[in-house]
Amino acid sequence: MSILQYRVPDRIKEQCDQAKYSRWLHRKAVAHARRDRKRGRACTIARYKAEIHAAVCSSGGVDFYTGQSLEWSLISTYDNESSKSGRTKYKSTLALLPTIDHTVDELGRPKFVICSWSVNDAKNDLSIDEFYRLCELVLKHRRTMKSVELKEFSGGS
Repeated sequence: MSILQYRVPDRIKEQCDQAKYSRWLHRKAVAHARRDRKRGRACTIARYKAEIHAAVCSSGGVDFYTGQSLEWSLISTYDNESSKSGRTKYKSTLALLPTIDHTVDELGRPKFVICSWSVNDAKNDLSIDEFYRLCELVLKHRRTMKSVELKEFSGGS
């Protein structure tokens, strides 16, 4: 009898069973290790599996950047053909799909965090500080535009 090393965290158990979680964790560790090795980083699948699992556990089932609850029932449901034919509409159905983002801790060491597909897509290759600056610029501009709209609506100058 084998001992299960990475149990599905309690916070996501209702949305994701053990078999699905184990398969997802393994596939993500393999994919990220393969990608990082191509970038010249020393890594192992076992270490990445442990680090990704730790990130899932510490996430509490929510997006690291937004605090939104993630839809763990969506893991391993991505369909490339549906994505090609449905494009943006299909992608929007997976907005809260949990994904793994590379970032750094307070000491500048690489770490994994869990976030939604939509946030990971928006963040892309930005560092966490660059992403926060971009978000701040977007929000600042939104406030400016609302202020302009209010002035125009009220007849002010």
